[in-house]
Amino acid sequence: MVGRGGGGGGGFFLPCFGSRMPDSEPEPEPDRDPVLLVSGIGGSIIHAKNKKFFGLQTRVWVRIFLSDLVFRENLISIYNPDTGYTECVDDNIEILVPDDDDGLYAIDILDPSAVVKCLHVDDVYHFHNIIDMLVGCGYKKGTTLFGFGYDFRQSNRIGKAMDGLKAKLETASKASGGRKVNIISHSMGGLLLSCFMSLHNDIFSKYVNKWIAIACPFQGAPGCINDCLLTGLQFIEGYESQFFVSRWTFHQLLVECPSIYEMLGNLGFNWHAQPQIQVWQKSSVDGKTSVELKSYGPTDSIALFEEALRNNQIKFHGKTIPLPFNLDVLKWATGTRQVIDNASLPDGISFYNIYGTSFDTPFDVCYGSESLPIEDLSEICKTLPQYSYVNGDGTVPSESAKADGFEATERVGVAASHRGLLKDETVLQLIQKWLGIDEKVSKHLTTSKVFDASLK
Repeated sequence: MVGRGGGGGGGFFLPCFGSRMPDSEPEPEPDRDPVLLVSGIGGSIIHAKNKKFFGLQTRVWVRIFLSDLVFRENLISIYNPDTGYTECVDDNIEILVPDDDDGLYAIDILDPSAVVKCLHVDDVYHFHNIIDMLVGCGYKKGTTLFGFGYDFRQSNRIGKAMDGLKAKLETASKASGGRKVNIISHSMGGLLLSCFMSLHNDIFSKYVNKWIAIACPFQGAPGCINDCLLTGLQFIEGYESQFFVSRWTFHQLLVECPSIYEMLGNLGFNWHAQPQIQVWQKSSVDGKTSVELKSYGPTDSIALFEEALRNNQIKFHGKTIPLPFNLDVLKWATGTRQVIDNASLPDGISFYNIYGTSFDTPFDVCYGSESLPIEDLSEICKTLPQYSYVNGDGTVPSESAKADGFEATERVGVAASHRGLLKDETVLQLIQKWLGIDEKVSKHLTTSKVFDASLK
């Protein structure tokens, strides 16, 4: 089933955004099961607490102004194989995710500064539209609406994340009088929930009623992740990127993040075609120079990562820190993939999957060209990729996002981008339908506005 969100003629009925007519009788309190919103990678505000400066906290993610400088000073990290955690290079820095507003503050507007709100910089409005919709439907923060943000550098199965999610489920259930919780996850948040369901199936069964997964890379996002490990990530495109964290700075963090390695293409998944990394390579044999397009499949790519990143390093406060492809992180991520593959949906829990369609989504990645070939593989890190595309949301292939492996109540493809799905009107309508809101609200509203979102 494929829906198209956004503008266009016609419309559908979104009762929760309606206006109420005056009534002599008081409105009945909406009957709501609690909802927990779970963000994905890059979808939580992160603060750095500096122990040297009396515990001063600085927002390091997301911020528009001085973003690259603050990011480099506080968030550059090294993976610790003894603990499984990625730790800041600066020992005085502690990374925190604020839990204000019952966890919703950290996943609402990712740069909540007055300037950003005034200019309405749409790129950092994350769960904002869904939160507004749910509040308009009668959900109350701290009683029936909660958020869960987390340190997205870390593994999706790491202890702190699992403990934090358990505590949040307990809080949401208790605050609503012992009701079961409906979860809405975005992107990598779905992998976090898969890990939790695999490792703590009894707790998931005890507290969860429904799970709506949006844009989850269940089988990975090979094109984007392969390139992230080789050249970094451009979170914002266009002229706005000049005010944001640079691609190179992102790269130096991502090579030490288990969460990134855990989104590599699943080797055990039956892809329509195996994702490839291609390199135009120049070589000389017996004085003769040739240029050849070489392809590296998922297994061969590991050797390519090692060779391309062998000289990767960063300077931090006068010290040179090597940041090669991390085989310890890869080993951990391989264990996480096994955990995800072992996840099973408990009886009695309804699962719904929304995946993005109609956007060119990176799948194969190519570096160099026949006229400008790569002589040494380490040069890849200084080049920009060329992609071959498949259908998806611009980040996650539809093939991966809809291959959840669960007995879904419903799967729906929506023509929207990866982050755009969180504001898409068709998605908002589906959430209301699956939460059972529309039927309940229509009993209490005498008039409602109609929102334009025709299915073209």
